[in-house]
Amino acid sequence: MRQHQVDSLLLARPGFIEYLLAAIRIVHGATASLPGFILLWLLTDNSANLNHGYVGFLLFFGMLSVLMFQALGVYSEEIFSNRLRFRVMFFAWTAAFCLLLFMHQALELFRYISLPFLVFWFAFSLAAFGVERLLLLVVFRYLIKRGHFLQTAVIVGGTENGVRLAEYLLRGQDIRSGLLGFIDDRMGRMPETLAGLPVIGNSSQLEKMIREERVTQVLVALPWSAENRIGQIVRDLRRLPVNVLLVPDMVAFRHAHNRITTIGGLPMFNVSQIPLSGWSPLIKRLEDLLLAGLAIIALLPLMLLLAVIIKLDSPGPVLFRQKRYGYNNRLIEVFKFRSMFYHQSDANAERQTTRNDDRVTRVGRFIRKTSLDELPQLFNVLLGSMSMVGPRPHATATKAAGVLFEEAVEQYSARHRVKPGITGWAQINGYRGETDTLEKIEKRVEYDLEYIESWSVWFDLYILFRTLPALILTKEAY
Repeated sequence: MRQHQVDSLLLARPGFIEYLLAAIRIVHGATASLPGFILLWLLTDNSANLNHGYVGFLLFFGMLSVLMFQALGVYSEEIFSNRLRFRVMFFAWTAAFCLLLFMHQALELFRYISLPFLVFWFAFSLAAFGVERLLLLVVFRYLIKRGHFLQTAVIVGGTENGVRLAEYLLRGQDIRSGLLGFIDDRMGRMPETLAGLPVIGNSSQLEKMIREERVTQVLVALPWSAENRIGQIVRDLRRLPVNVLLVPDMVAFRHAHNRITTIGGLPMFNVSQIPLSGWSPLIKRLEDLLLAGLAIIALLPLMLLLAVIIKLDSPGPVLFRQKRYGYNNRLIEVFKFRSMFYHQSDANAERQTTRNDDRVTRVGRFIRKTSLDELPQLFNVLLGSMSMVGPRPHATATKAAGVLFEEAVEQYSARHRVKPGITGWAQINGYRGETDTLEKIEKRVEYDLEYIESWSVWFDLYILFRTLPALILTKEAY
């Protein structure tokens, strides 16, 4: 136990971060120039003067790449997060590689390298940067599992806000901060644990822990109305070698994702804003047209085959049209392959489909299980009423545990601030199919709102990439 504490303290020392970042920069510089050394060895005639000159240029390019990464924020605090950060690395490496192209074309410094080898250089280094990031995340997870963090933190105040903070940090925990527990001067009246963390002492014990360098970060989560008490705590902690942070009201951050807007010079929490503003709607529309168009071309033979099979399996139309809520709560007509007997179809979804539902045809069971019945919605995307990715549209009378969705979840209508999608963040996280409990629709809405707040093209592509495995593994659709 004592050795574990010593290891944790060594990791939490301020100099460790600088050493780690220096090592990462060295690795990045080597990765940027390594393909050049490989090509130099393979393509040149081993002339000593030529090789020495190019070696110098390659080392110089490696340093330039690191400087470019630094300027574009690769080495910001986010490097210690759990994010993959492929996007920032892609743009940073592309910018650095443009310097190489300039050196190649304008200065003719790397004239032994042809265009195919330049493509190899770019792709090889980009893949290496991705592998290095994954390895770094593996190391971080290993250290977290062993209780090692860059900073050891405590929360001052076993308040509701403090508990929310603890739950939030534990849910998205990364190497930057490890919570030891709560500090509260009401020790005798407090439970032993809060949010799964121990209440470890009062202010006097906190000072002792800081002096012993067991705590390097203090998060003050007292109510902001307790201004005098907060001021006293801050004054006391300023005398000690510790980082002190005042925790805002976590309710304000629930949907704000730490965005702050300045109005008249006054910073304000941006708890809600119009999604997909600026160029985003146009970008998402172009994304939808491109992906839906390609998908229809690729899947048209399959859709024609399904249409024939559905027609042969049971009488009735091939397509099922249903009114559902779309953007801004407007009713849209959603297309699906018919999966039920025509005379038993439920246009308003007043009765949800259940396991072994006698209304579902033989072909219908298969296409519902595999979500092939949703393929005609690609035409909804082309027509503009739906998107490839977004909150799934629900029929007007759909219920969870006998309660209409909009009555079951207060924030339900907030899903309709964007177009509904064929697939979504909730679906790939396991929330598709029957909503027989209130918890299921609550979690679905929670994921949908998170998607709306975090939208990006990269997020859409990630969800689409995850959709097929999610369809194969799910047991919720029938």
